Amino acid sequence: MKEGRNEFEKGTYGFDVAFLKKNKVETVELKDEVSKACVLIAPGYQGRVMTSTANGNEGMSFGWINHELIESGKVSEQFNPVGGEERFWMGPEGGPFSIYFEEGKEQVYENWNVPAVIDTERFDIKEQGEGSVTFAKNTTLKNASGAEFKLGIERRVRLLPKDTLGDLFNVRFPADVFDVVAYQSDNMITNLSDRAWTKEGGLLSIWMLCMFSPSPTTTVFLPYLEAGDGAVVNDDYFGKVPSDRLRVEGGVAYFKIDGKYRSKIGIPPERAKDLCGSYDSASKMLTLLWGSLPSGKKDYVNSKWGDQDNPFAGDAINAYNDGPVEDGSIMGPFYEIETSSPGADLKPGESLTHSQRVVHVQGSEAELAKLVKDLFGLNLNEIATKFR
Repeated sequence: MKEGRNEFEKGTYGFDVAFLKKNKVETVELKDEVSKACVLIAPGYQGRVMTSTANGNEGMSFGWINHELIESGKVSEQFNPVGGEERFWMGPEGGPFSIYFEEGKEQVYENWNVPAVIDTERFDIKEQGEGSVTFAKNTTLKNASGAEFKLGIERRVRLLPKDTLGDLFNVRFPADVFDVVAYQSDNMITNLSDRAWTKEGGLLSIWMLCMFSPSPTTTVFLPYLEAGDGAVVNDDYFGKVPSDRLRVEGGVAYFKIDGKYRSKIGIPPERAKDLCGSYDSASKMLTLLWGSLPSGKKDYVNSKWGDQDNPFAGDAINAYNDGPVEDGSIMGPFYEIETSSPGADLKPGESLTHSQRVVHVQGSEAELAKLVKDLFGLNLNEIATKFR
C-alpha cells in the first residue's frame, strides 16, 4: 500500500486488506497460492471472516465491511456493526430467554444490547496451520429469565481446496472453468457450568450470520421441503414481506435483495434444507451456503422480541435484506444469509457443534447454470429474472 492512500480499487480484496491494515485491525489470511483464493479473518472481531476472494488482491471482495464505522474508531456499548461475511453469534435474541435484553426490561431497541463476547471482545488464537486457524474464548452469559451460562467457545475456519468441492456437494464441480473460494467453519460451544442447560431455564444456540453487499440484480433462494406440517416461510419479522419481494413456489423461497427495503424471512427446521444460496446476475457470482442440519426433530430457539407463544419455535435458516428504518437512516446496506444450530440442551462438560460452508463461484452463465441445475434442480435464468 502506498503511503496515505489505498492503491487498490474499492470493491477489490486488496482494497479491504489494505484498509484493515491501515486501521490497525489484526488479520489472519488463509491463502491458496495456486488458485489465489483468499480468506481474511479478524481475531479481534471474534474470529469472523471479514471478506474473501477467488482472485487475489485484484479479485472481487465478497464480504460487506462497514468502512465508515471502522475508520471512525468509535465503539458503541450497544452494538458495533463492523460487518464481515461470516461471524459467530448466539441466540436467542428475544423472548423470555433472550441474551440481548436484561431481566425485566421491555424488549425494545433502546434496551437491546449485543453481548460483548460476540461484539467487541477478541477471540484468542488457539492453533494456526497453513490452511486453517482455530479460535477459543470462555465467557459467562445471563438471559432475560435470570439463568446464567458459563460456556467455552471454539471456532475453526479452514480453506477448502477446489478439488474437494465435488465430493463435499456430491456434484460435478469443474474447478478449471470456475473462479472459486470456499471455506468451512466449525463452531462449538461447551457447557462449563455445574448445572445442565434445560428448556425450563432457556437454551443457547449457535447462530452464524453472513453479510454481503446487495444489488438490484441479486436474488436469495432458499429451497425448502414441500412435504411437512406448519408454515413454509416466516415472513413477518419486520412486517409481512410484499409479494414483489418474496415468492414462495415450487419448493423455493425467492427473496429480492437490493438493500432498499428492510425485511427478513426464515425457514423453520421442519422445512429447511442444508443448502441455499444467492445469485448476482450482473457480476455472474453464485454464493452457496451450507449449514449442518441434525437429523430428527430438534428445538430451535425463537429470537422474536417480546412475548412469545413458543420460545422454541425458531427458524433454522434466515435471510435479511437491509433498508432504511423509520427515521430514514440505514445501517448498511447489506444482506444476510444465516444458519442456526438447535438449542443446546447440554449437561456439564457436553458440547454442541454447528458447521457452515461458504462458497463463492464466478464463471460463465452457461457453466453456472449447469452447476445450479446439478445442485438444486433449478433454472438459473429463472432465479435471475424472478423479480424483473
